[in-house]
Amino acid sequence: MFESLAARTAHQAERSGNFELWAWFFMRVSGVILLLMVLFHLFWMHFVIGVENINFAVVAERWENPLWRIYDLFLLIFAWTHGANGMRYIIEDYVHAPGWRVTLKTVLLLLYFALISMGAYVIFTFRAP
Repeated sequence: MFESLAARTAHQAERSGNFELWAWFFMRVSGVILLLMVLFHLFWMHFVIGVENINFAVVAERWENPLWRIYDLFLLIFAWTHGANGMRYIIEDYVHAPGWRVTLKTVLLLLYFALISMGAYVIFTFRAP
């Protein structure tokens, strides 16, 4: 009737291991996607538009096209998720006290959602004057 402690622990380890596998895989895939997105962003902003021409009006004109907003949103999400996952790895590797580990991961998660929410809010509610 009751599941043994060993069976519960094995199930939790299996579930945790599967998450870690997907987190590891995500880091590799998101790293490649981020590299391509950032290179395109740099090429577009530095060579097509030109650094000397970048100002508020250029960004406002660029964001009139919804595809640029979606591109910037994906860049924001991939970058923050990739970075937060990397910080989660660092916390796992170097913070050994369980209380501190939970606290730091909670702060990281709250910061992650707050900053993505603020960035998405700016991207989607921006209106040029």
